[in-house]
Amino acid sequence: MLPFSRFEARTILKLSGPIVLAQLTQTLMYFVDTVMAGRYSAVDMAAIAVASGLWFPVVMTMQGLLLALTPIVAQYYGSKQTKPVTHFTMQAMYLAMALAAALFIVMLYVHVPIDLLNMDETLRQKSLDYLYYVSFGLFPAAGYMVLRSMFEGIGNTKASMWISFVGILVNIPANYVFIYGKLGMPALGGAGCGIATALVFLAMFIAILIYGWFSRTTRRYRTHPDSYRVNFKDIWQIICIGTPIAFSIFFEVTLFACIPLAIVHLGPIMVAGHQIAQNYSGIMFMLPLSLGMATTIRVGHLVGQQSLLELKKAVSTAIILAVLMSLVIASLTFVLRNSIAALYSPDATVIALAASLLILACFYQVSDAIQVVSACALRGMKVTKPVFFITFIAYWPIGFGLGAVLGLTNWLVPAMGAHGFWIGIIAGLSVAAVLLAIILKRNLHRLEYEGMPATTAADKP
Repeated sequence: MLPFSRFEARTILKLSGPIVLAQLTQTLMYFVDTVMAGRYSAVDMAAIAVASGLWFPVVMTMQGLLLALTPIVAQYYGSKQTKPVTHFTMQAMYLAMALAAALFIVMLYVHVPIDLLNMDETLRQKSLDYLYYVSFGLFPAAGYMVLRSMFEGIGNTKASMWISFVGILVNIPANYVFIYGKLGMPALGGAGCGIATALVFLAMFIAILIYGWFSRTTRRYRTHPDSYRVNFKDIWQIICIGTPIAFSIFFEVTLFACIPLAIVHLGPIMVAGHQIAQNYSGIMFMLPLSLGMATTIRVGHLVGQQSLLELKKAVSTAIILAVLMSLVIASLTFVLRNSIAALYSPDATVIALAASLLILACFYQVSDAIQVVSACALRGMKVTKPVFFITFIAYWPIGFGLGAVLGLTNWLVPAMGAHGFWIGIIAGLSVAAVLLAIILKRNLHRLEYEGMPATTAADKP
């Protein structure tokens, strides 16, 4: 039986509490986008789904690369070193701006993949308009991601919580103005969500800069670095740690985001039903993800402290908490599935389709929780390459591959549409959970063999 530590449970939950609120608030923005666009028209909701299939992989891949800063900062924080925190944050900011510039150029040609899809012309144009407007938010989004990673690395998870509240306060009125054409603005429908999202990123970046300047927790890090020069060696370290994280997130995000693109030819109703189930599942995923992000921070601190006993307790405690959390989520989703679907759309056909997909979503909650906490614990150890290979195999050849066979062909069963893809998701996440748990256990043994002390003065009973 895995050891459970009350002390580690309290520590991880204390770290994860603000992260949960931040993640849920940010995901709530996408929920608001979907609902407000859906109330405008089903086509506008479908446009959000299609555009998100291209936008989310871009922004999440960038975030994944910059997430490398969190374990780097956490380990320096655990070993009580201050200057490297400031230095690596600056290097990450240089990298972030370069990434944002490159991705902005890529987004100028986003019409190329859109034109390859067989879709209604109105849906196509609304999707392109959304992507054009939202691409202007790449630069402030990149800056915000760097500062958030630094804050979380030093254990201040409240910063992202407060800043996320700023985001939602901007998002709702901005959506209202640009979707429905208020205050003299044209009614853009779903495309207006793109402008609102870009404004949200700008507001959050400005807010976290102000927070960082006045926060007591950053006082010791607001010193001038030894050099303002770009240090390619340290940037390369961030890239080496962050690239597997970025691709791991890319594989998972595209597993979900490409499904609307694969089923768009089946019509707006099918896409809208899938979008509801996906959006809700994304909101619920923020709970185990936040627990995993807190685990990254805690593991990084304990690695920096060279505290093996507490490290093992922290990892096992986090996994137990994740499993318990996932069981609660699955139970509530099953019981409330029809009511959840009705929040998104008044269309009875869409509600019935979404509710049936939510039943399938219940089946992967436990495996999803285990895989995300295991991956985040490995990230805290700066072990990211194995996660890259596992997520690729589990999400694409198994998850999307099986989903495409079940959803779009008659090879095994009559084509199941979106339901077939969700069965593929269940299989892919289950494989990922098993493999990542094995790799995590092996790396804990590796640290022991490499001589990390079994106990230190920092260990708690």
